[in-house]
Amino acid sequence: MPLVTAAFLCLCAGLLAGFAGAAWPVVALVGAVAGLALWKRDARAGALSLVVVAAAMTARDVRRRDAACHAAAAKRGVWAVVLDERAEPRAVARGAVRGGACPLRATLVVRQGTADAGEVVAVRGDASVAGGRVLVRDARLARTGERHVLPALRARAGVLIDRRFGDDAPLVRALVIADAGGIDPEVRDRYAASGLVHALSVSGLHVALVAEALVLLLRAARASPRVASLGAVGAVALYVALIGCPAPAVRAGGMLALDAAARALQRPTSPWAVFAVAAALPLVDPRVVLELGYQLSVAGMAALVAGRVVARELVRRAADADGQPQRPGMIARAEAWLRRAGDGPRVTLLRELVVGTLATAVTAPLVAWHFGQVSLVGPLANLAAAPVLALLQPALFLAVVVAPLDGIGPFVAGAARVPLAALDAVARAGAGTPGAVWHVAPSGGESWLAGMGALALLVAGASVRHRRRALRLAGGALVAATWAPLWPGRDRGVAELHVLDVGQGDAVALRTRRGRWLVVDAGRAWRGGDAGARTVVPWLRARGGVVAALVLTHPHADHVGGAASVLARLHPARVWDPGFVLGSPVYQEVLRAARGAGVPWRRVAPGDSLVLDGMVVTVLAPDSAWTASLDDPNLASVVLSVRVGRVRFLLVGDAEAPEERWLLARAAHDPAVAAALRADVLKVGHHGSATSSTPEFLAAVRPRLALVSVGAGNTYGHPSAHVVRRLQDMGARVLRTDQLGTIVVRARGDAITVQAGAERWELPTRESESELP
Repeated sequence: MPLVTAAFLCLCAGLLAGFAGAAWPVVALVGAVAGLALWKRDARAGALSLVVVAAAMTARDVRRRDAACHAAAAKRGVWAVVLDERAEPRAVARGAVRGGACPLRATLVVRQGTADAGEVVAVRGDASVAGGRVLVRDARLARTGERHVLPALRARAGVLIDRRFGDDAPLVRALVIADAGGIDPEVRDRYAASGLVHALSVSGLHVALVAEALVLLLRAARASPRVASLGAVGAVALYVALIGCPAPAVRAGGMLALDAAARALQRPTSPWAVFAVAAALPLVDPRVVLELGYQLSVAGMAALVAGRVVARELVRRAADADGQPQRPGMIARAEAWLRRAGDGPRVTLLRELVVGTLATAVTAPLVAWHFGQVSLVGPLANLAAAPVLALLQPALFLAVVVAPLDGIGPFVAGAARVPLAALDAVARAGAGTPGAVWHVAPSGGESWLAGMGALALLVAGASVRHRRRALRLAGGALVAATWAPLWPGRDRGVAELHVLDVGQGDAVALRTRRGRWLVVDAGRAWRGGDAGARTVVPWLRARGGVVAALVLTHPHADHVGGAASVLARLHPARVWDPGFVLGSPVYQEVLRAARGAGVPWRRVAPGDSLVLDGMVVTVLAPDSAWTASLDDPNLASVVLSVRVGRVRFLLVGDAEAPEERWLLARAAHDPAVAAALRADVLKVGHHGSATSSTPEFLAAVRPRLALVSVGAGNTYGHPSAHVVRRLQDMGARVLRTDQLGTIVVRARGDAITVQAGAERWELPTRESESELP
């Protein structure tokens, strides 16, 4: 492995250590190694040690400056934001914040004002800053008259894609302009399960395919090889700038430029050296090392280089074995197969299979940490998808270029739909293969062990000299990472509330600090599927842990439609239900599923409680006397008070004003009920309907955070603008799944962290100790 490649790996290791807050321990350890290297006169080891130290201290300084910058930014009253997309009331828009000492991305939940992509707007609203991102709720926009060209062009390309591709537009947007926001969760899950999730974002593979197509076009136009190569580099540079310079695309563009320069100068280059220099280009901003896209790009490309080395060695060994005494078993048969293959398709097939397998193994720790699953069919699915992508990506690129032309635009778009359908067919086949996915929930330590194993695999592929030791290290790390989850007594120290995005319905999952789940409702059902199978089950499986209980707040289909799937696939230990008599087919199916699975069923009553790993769950409503007088299931919703340390959640199902008044009457005579109603986080009743969340009830709850589970563009008008304003006037921050997707609230002690998509921020504490529940 060239020195430049080793230096790049040391640079990444030092940056990661510095951003993780371990700069000084790393400096001490590496300083000792450097001293030993100098004593032994090993200049290479000493230089690499200095790279690690310098990178760690650089990351530490960037981390400290960013913390100060974010603290200062949080105090701003007005934000200048360059919009990536059109902004309008009741919608979510994204963009980049201008000014300040640190780069910030902005997500705006727009309340007032409109503006087009590329415009610079002055933004006022309720802002939170965390992790290099600003979330502004109730954003009020004012145009400044300034406009940026590239975001406007990208938005224009998106409009053309929508016009030409219709229902396929979200996939095409992801593949061409790096806009994956509109992809249906079912589609994303399908590609993740088949190991093709990398195809849903513009990565190095996509840039390389576009570059190759451009070279072929220029060569067909009788351009010289040098002119064709330089023309492709220039076009790719413009393309990468247009899509916002994502780190994987910058890395791929850098490799393309370096390769073109080497060809022009007729200088041989090491693929490892080209990879290392190009991969270091995005690190002009050291924060890039923390981005998942960059990490996957670097790991995948390193696996590609190492895999090709291994494939060449296998072919060479097979050729060297010709005429030698035949060895027994599978190795002999493989070598004979390769000798017969020569340089034909079999060698290509072997190379792609080796590369795909190594890439899947090397990127598995990252995929497992971020997505909670590893695709076991990934190598084969990628082998099948490679020729499809080779045809699809240039076809889509051409389709977008000619999209403004009414004559040829529809024709080219129609032709591109064929390989697009083929790619989706590969994803469906991969995801539908039995045992295609291994669902995991690794801890930080397990992920580090798996990462060490992945790095050892790369070393084994790149170095014949150290291969045996590297393979032993990889095997040991894999065994340790596999057995670590079985060690007893793992305590994550944090409890979580997940309000899942199931459209117009409810599905809430509470996770204890030891990883057990309490599921409250399971979303809606529709012909051919339900939210339990589509959303709830994959979400919980991806994160691991058993389901201790399933609570059905009431028998309406938008709450219990997916419960049968949850029962059949996750096998909860118990089912709680208000016992409201309603003969709907969906509810009857749930009861039959519980009986068939042998899951104990219980009719809840006020005062029932369940303690799970320090999480105390108490039923506040309904009681049988109240339920017996009702004919509306909403009024018999199960209301749960959940206490985690000093933090309280209140889940009210679809409870409406009469049930709220019933609870308030009980609270007036029972201080324990009054205390239980107080909550930091409220799951707003009945999707924010005007029939719920009365002023008196909210005054008793006094939430700091209000979560609304609601479908985008629903016909009910949920949530009510009056309810939202009522919550805001009481000081609660209102977050909605139709705007932000699934919302995760984490509680540790009295600290509350909120995450919605890529946004993450801390909820301010109450102003005084007396206000704590």
